[in-house]
Amino acid sequence: MAKENLPSNETVNVDYEKATGKIPFNMTNDYMFRAVLQKNNRVLRGLIKALLHLSENDIKEVRITNPIVLGESINSKQMWLDVNVILNNSIIINLEMQIANLFNWRNRSVSYICRSYDNLNRGGKYADAKPVIHIGFLDFSLEGAVPEFYATYKLANVKTGQIYSDNVTLCVVDLNKTELATDEDKKYGIDKWAKLFKARTWEAVKMLAEEDAYIKDASKTIFELCADLEVKKRCWEREEFEDYAERLAKAEVELAQKNAELSEKDTELLKKDVTLSEKSAALGKAEAEAKKYREWAIAHGYKDD
Repeated sequence: MAKENLPSNETVNVDYEKATGKIPFNMTNDYMFRAVLQKNNRVLRGLIKALLHLSENDIKEVRITNPIVLGESINSKQMWLDVNVILNNSIIINLEMQIANLFNWRNRSVSYICRSYDNLNRGGKYADAKPVIHIGFLDFSLEGAVPEFYATYKLANVKTGQIYSDNVTLCVVDLNKTELATDEDKKYGIDKWAKLFKARTWEAVKMLAEEDAYIKDASKTIFELCADLEVKKRCWEREEFEDYAERLAKAEVELAQKNAELSEKDTELLKKDVTLSEKSAALGKAEAEAKKYREWAIAHGYKDD
């Protein structure tokens, strides 16, 4: 993105109700995603409530445990903007928005959830380990996965399907598969949240806001944050970073593919060399046998025709 495309200091509109046209940064931008959830706890509650199929009474407290100072530059330790949440002081939830396909989601999400689950202090009892739920919102589909809008994975017996433990849960929301949302997904409005994250215009956002009070709060918070120049700069930087990271990941995948192709060709050439060597050895053996036969024929008075 060219430097002249840096966000201006202009507000989107005078107020939310009059906002029209394109949204500068929606919630697929991981900085905006974090900023909205951190700025408005009610939005965070509403999203958790939908994703975990909870009632309002089920949520006593929901708190972000890794807050940032909104508007400040991001350091290297905050390069991956996952949102760590503690629900009712008993369940750890990790929320992550990922738009660029870096071809490492499975390993990355497993790494995150393992680190989060290792939450006991030295000498703590394993029975006191808090359950962990990792929820990733992806703007791409996992390679090889059965198409699904909201997928949930647990540790289970591969033969019987019996759950080994409920303490580790991995969830993936495919933002491009809302048409595959189940009746249960729709009942809790998870598809509406996905549409909000992807919405590009204020008209689309406000239409969704009419159907859900939590989404209305989220849309108003997006509007407020889009009027903050420092937040917009951070969102712009995140788009730059995601674009660079995706291009780098694609280049690495292409390089690995080319190396694999070259390795395959080397193997084929090696096989050909072995085949030629075998043919050469067979030919040499045949020639030696022929020479031996001619010498025997001459020695026994046969004419060499």
